[in-house]
Amino acid sequence: MVNQDHSGVHLPHTEESPARQVWRRVLIAAIVLSATVLIVYLHRDSYADNQGGEISVLDATYYATVTLSTTGYGDIVPVTPGARLVNILVITPLRITFLLILIGTTLEALTARSREEFQIRRWRSRVRQHVIVCGYGTKGRSAIRALLSTGTDAAHILVVDPSPQAIDEATASGFTGVLGDAGRMEVLRRTSVEKARAVIVAADRDDAAVLITLTVRQLNPTVPITASVREEENASLLRQSGADSVITSSATSGRLLGLSTDQPGVVAVVEDLLTSGRGLDLAQRTVTQSEVGLAPRQLRDVVLSVARGGRTLRFDDPLIGTLQSEDVLVVVKAHRSPAEKD
Repeated sequence: MVNQDHSGVHLPHTEESPARQVWRRVLIAAIVLSATVLIVYLHRDSYADNQGGEISVLDATYYATVTLSTTGYGDIVPVTPGARLVNILVITPLRITFLLILIGTTLEALTARSREEFQIRRWRSRVRQHVIVCGYGTKGRSAIRALLSTGTDAAHILVVDPSPQAIDEATASGFTGVLGDAGRMEVLRRTSVEKARAVIVAADRDDAAVLITLTVRQLNPTVPITASVREEENASLLRQSGADSVITSSATSGRLLGLSTDQPGVVAVVEDLLTSGRGLDLAQRTVTQSEVGLAPRQLRDVVLSVARGGRTLRFDDPLIGTLQSEDVLVVVKAHRSPAEKD
């Protein structure tokens, strides 16, 4: 289940089933009733029954029931100052609690909308440096798993999708969702795209990916955009639309399929590199102080490329020379468990 308001923003929220909520309230009401019965019965000498006789367990239960429900026939009443004080300080709060439990569903319905709108306003005021994932299909979910594996908090991931089922699934996984077409400007405005640190376009169709990229770039001219396309011929169109990185899914998959025939070991290594959390990991990092002045081959990690001065140099480019303090490296390193890191 999700919280939503008229703007289509859905916040992460897990809600109990109606049956579970009812049984929980019935259990609390029974506990309150039992506590009241026990209090009355323990102080039965301080109560008087208009019909005469001692107060029995049945009488105490009857008195607790009509008292908590505010029916109050007046046939059993506290007659001593102590019993009346207990009624004021203990039974009256129990009565209020009992009534709140009984009308809890009505109160929840009346306050839910206000509570949801308050939560969404608070989210809007706080959200920044988040990653927007446009599309929660296979590619979108895989991209989110990669984000989580590299340290991005689920609270900083926002999903945009036109499918209510996809948004339900995303919010159930702890992500904020926006229901709607990411190619529409009013939908993207709900995502606070102007404060995002990155946008991932994982649309099912290439034309949709182009439209989303154009819309994002219009609302935020500087945010990094990574987009996926099915056909390689559309990659240049996406770059012209404003995408910083374009992943061609069909060409990449086709190349791996071809390599798997004669060079299955290559495919196994590539799959290992793309699967975070085991074996080998691909990572991007800055040069450490102890690595400045060293050649890339002298590092423990395998250096694939060096970004320097706006250029990306391959590992075998002689222009790299020795590493400099502001270099950014793309490396292959062995995955280490948290225990090994400690």
